[in-house]
Amino acid sequence: VECLGGYEWNALIFVVVLGWVFVPIYIKAGVVTMPEYLRKRFGGKRIQVYLSILSLILYIFTKISADIFSGAVFIQLAMGLNLYLAIIILLAITALYTITGGLAAVIYTDTLQTFIMVVGSFILMGFAFREVGGYDAFMEKYMNAVPSNITYGNSTIDSKCYTPRADSFHIFRDAVTGDLPWPGLTIGGSILTLWYWCTDQVIVQRCLSGKNMSHVKAGCVMCGYLKLLPMFIIVMPGMISRILYTDVVACAVPEICQQACGTTVGCTNIAYPKMVVELMPNGLRGLMLSVMLASLMSSLTSIFNSASTLFTMDIYTKVRKQP
Repeated sequence: VECLGGYEWNALIFVVVLGWVFVPIYIKAGVVTMPEYLRKRFGGKRIQVYLSILSLILYIFTKISADIFSGAVFIQLAMGLNLYLAIIILLAITALYTITGGLAAVIYTDTLQTFIMVVGSFILMGFAFREVGGYDAFMEKYMNAVPSNITYGNSTIDSKCYTPRADSFHIFRDAVTGDLPWPGLTIGGSILTLWYWCTDQVIVQRCLSGKNMSHVKAGCVMCGYLKLLPMFIIVMPGMISRILYTDVVACAVPEICQQACGTTVGCTNIAYPKMVVELMPNGLRGLMLSVMLASLMSSLTSIFNSASTLFTMDIYTKVRKQP
């Protein structure tokens, strides 16, 4: 709860900072990419090329790989497709309309997909809370959601590996004993959030494409309001999934986890899609499939478009031969 919820609520503040503080500076500097701004600010072309290459590498090994895996896991669980085939399909669809439509296509599809995601997620949240018996029952049952099989060979697995933490429903956790202490959340998390929401090419590029500053600020405010929702429509349904499918989502024995989700380190990554597949009726299951795929494709297309901008403006223009 704390990690994602705290990060999202922290972002609520910094997207406003982006619109009111950072974007005016970027626009006044007349830049298209963040490495270009650093070149103008500090001088030297090498810093621009270096940071562009570094950003592209980080996109591949963090954002793109994580999004592809998440999408493939859901497609595999929902449709029974091979993991690698699911990855190819996901990449082909997202690449098609990103390449053909550019940033305009990405923004328009993201806008449509946002409405689909919010509506579908609220529907799933309603089904989840109805199934678990309401919020009070959710809090009580989550703390008791432990797997039935906790023995591995001749030994018993440490209870810390499968028992929910006593502070699971606390955002600000103890500075000494917390798994993410409140100073780390407020100070360290704010630094991380400031970097991502105010200087990352994927986020800033959308603001730079705004018609005027009024549109940019309105978009940032709207984004801030949307940041209130993930705690309720994503995090809590994921926690309810642990209650409903404890032996799968909270599995502690490597062999059981391997059978359930294909990995020995745990199956929390299938918590949300499993609830979609198991809990939703047929018609709404299709809607939620669209929601999940829309979310993943939205993220991928944004990264693809921003990565192409970085490569074209900061690298290709520097290495091509001038006529």
